Amino acid sequence: MTDIDAETAPQEMADPVAQQNGKNEKIHIPTPLPILPLSNFVVFPNAVGPIAVKNEVYARMINEAAVKDRFLGLSLIRTDKTETPTADDLCRVGTAARIIKLMNIADGEVSFICQGLSRIQITGFVQTEPYFIADIVQIDETAERSDEFDALLTTLRNQFIRLVDVSPQLPDQLKIVVMNLNDYVRVIDFVVANSTPDVIKQQEILEERRIRERFKKALAIVQTEIHKAELSNKIQSEIAKEFSERQREHFLREQLKKIQAELGDKDDQQIELENLRKKIADAHMSEEAEKAALREVDRLAMMSPAAAEYSVARTYIEWLTDLPWSITTEDRLDIAEVEATLDRDHYDLEKVKKRILEYVAVRKLKRDMKGPILCFYGPPGVGKTSLGRSIATALGRKFVRISLGGVRDEAEIRGHRRTYVGALPGRIIQGLKKAGSNNPVFMLDEIDKLGMDFRGDPSSALLEVLDPEQNNAFSDHYLEVAFDLSNVFFITTANILDTIPPALRDRLEVLELPGYTEVEKLHIAKTYLLQRQIEEHGLKPDHITITDAAIKKIIREYTREAGVRNLEREIASVCRGVARKIATGTSTSEIVDEHDLIGYLGQPRFFSEIAERITVPGIATGLAWTPAGGDILFVEATKMPGSKGLIITGQLGDVMKESAQAALSYVRANAQALGIDPLFYKKFDIHLHVPAGAIPKDGPSAGVTMACALTSLLTDRLVRSDVAMTGEITLRGKVLPIGGVKEKVLAAKRAGIKIVILPKLNKKDLDETPDTVKSDMKFVFVDTIDEVIRTALRTPRTNKIKKK
Repeated sequence: MTDIDAETAPQEMADPVAQQNGKNEKIHIPTPLPILPLSNFVVFPNAVGPIAVKNEVYARMINEAAVKDRFLGLSLIRTDKTETPTADDLCRVGTAARIIKLMNIADGEVSFICQGLSRIQITGFVQTEPYFIADIVQIDETAERSDEFDALLTTLRNQFIRLVDVSPQLPDQLKIVVMNLNDYVRVIDFVVANSTPDVIKQQEILEERRIRERFKKALAIVQTEIHKAELSNKIQSEIAKEFSERQREHFLREQLKKIQAELGDKDDQQIELENLRKKIADAHMSEEAEKAALREVDRLAMMSPAAAEYSVARTYIEWLTDLPWSITTEDRLDIAEVEATLDRDHYDLEKVKKRILEYVAVRKLKRDMKGPILCFYGPPGVGKTSLGRSIATALGRKFVRISLGGVRDEAEIRGHRRTYVGALPGRIIQGLKKAGSNNPVFMLDEIDKLGMDFRGDPSSALLEVLDPEQNNAFSDHYLEVAFDLSNVFFITTANILDTIPPALRDRLEVLELPGYTEVEKLHIAKTYLLQRQIEEHGLKPDHITITDAAIKKIIREYTREAGVRNLEREIASVCRGVARKIATGTSTSEIVDEHDLIGYLGQPRFFSEIAERITVPGIATGLAWTPAGGDILFVEATKMPGSKGLIITGQLGDVMKESAQAALSYVRANAQALGIDPLFYKKFDIHLHVPAGAIPKDGPSAGVTMACALTSLLTDRLVRSDVAMTGEITLRGKVLPIGGVKEKVLAAKRAGIKIVILPKLNKKDLDETPDTVKSDMKFVFVDTIDEVIRTALRTPRTNKIKKK
């Protein structure tokens, strides 16, 4: 590395003899000449200045030149290879110089003062290692005097003097020097060397041999620098003016404060600032937040209350001070008491209650444990949201709920930056401020219904919130300081898990809340729903009595749901009818039996239609899972003359259509064994339809139902009306396991099904179904479709198949 640096900019030294004669004195330069590469400046002829060399090789070269004849060449490195330049990297036009004074600073490092003598042309290199030695030719720089050149000289001088006047970096002495120089070449070199730091432009002037072109390029350089200097002066003047006005305002405010202090008065702003500082001290914030708040208070002290920024900064401070940085509610860790509270508010839900009691037990043993991230997953109306409120009550914590359904803007979670008008923190920080403690039970409702558009992805913003390893330093865009969320007990709710992004779902501990059985609904209605509706309608307990038979009839014939939301609505309708009678004085109390429901609720809306629907071959009852719980579905098959193949209707998805094709392929492949005419497909078109055609349906679990319906159609055998089935079918006739067993069994129970056919591998899933449901039902576990047909199809009525 050459490491050749200029200590100071080269300065012009006027030669008295040359000035007297009006031209440069011709100096003989020896050749070959050692060449010193320069990386950051150009030395012009007649310029004098110091050069520092921090390279051992070139330091030795300088010492040898100083001992020999003090002559050396200076050449600019024209590439980026400033550490190890080659001969090709050096400019061919340089300056011959003479060493005036040499100073050895340390081993391998020298500093010397040199004087530029004349331009030289490098014609070839005699030596490149360890340093450069080159043959050179001096460049003739004589120029005849002319009126044109004199005019250019005067213009260049005047422009340079103007540059010195507008540029504070250039000393006034340069004006005297340039006025005392008369030689064209020396004036141009002096002006360019002191006008611009651009070494490329300086090298262009050094290489230019035509005097007229040198003048033009020098004038362009000076005019450009004048424009830059004037623009810089304008900017600095505007900044200085603005700063001086602020200084003046601050000075006057400080004087006013001193006067008010002497008089014992305080203005409203001072009182407000003192109150803000007191609130900051009382908030016990984190060190980072306290510094940010005090910094904003100091800014307020410098601003006028009428300034637009004043209210923005004040609102920011108030948000910081209102947050519960150090406010924590004491947990109720009596396990028996927590269990009693949960049982009082909710019936059943044993799995969820067990998980909450486990949390309380661990919390009792380890006070600094991080809160779990639970996800209550199940159909609508099963009590997910109310369960969160009950958990908060049981633990003695504050409860906060926000609904995420339809949220599409990431700022709803992380907040807006304060650069936006009307910026606010996100819903998480707003919820904590509302709770007033840093360890509430925080319910994020409907997390499966988050949206995403050009404003961002809110689910991605929740990744930090719902990660116990990260949320101890959650940063809201509005606050811009970390807030600890690790003490918050987050609970999310969802009807569907598939729409939750995998990364977010991975952070959740999913607890399923399936639909209720009829017995559970009866208990919930008697214990919770009826009492609540009596109070909400202004009735007293002795005004109304609804019998168990009436409640069961409401459950069976007026509602068909996994939860109890519609059940509560129907009970509310009965209460309104009784309230009307009480209010009009036509009755003082009512006992509502199952026969009285028509008068309050109208005709029943649901009934068991299994026996009525399966009246002809080709109909089978299947079980399906929906976001609202389990349900039954019918698969109907019929045949007609033709040869178009299989027609599928009922708004089925691709997976369900493929199941229909697989079922037909199995029936055709095993027609002989099933007692079906092997050539039926050449005579008939098969139409497979799933009613409720307006409702989209999909999934593989209807495969066995479709195969059973096709077999029933083609063998003319009825499917038993008290049998329902579910399972995926393969081309080999195997029955594969499916999901949602509990919900499907509950749906079969509601529909009056007595026999349920399930895949053998789903036998373990039946353990989650309540015994009260299984007690009146028979479960048949199958491995092949042949077992399904033997169980579901009745014996043939007549044999209409003619074998050929």
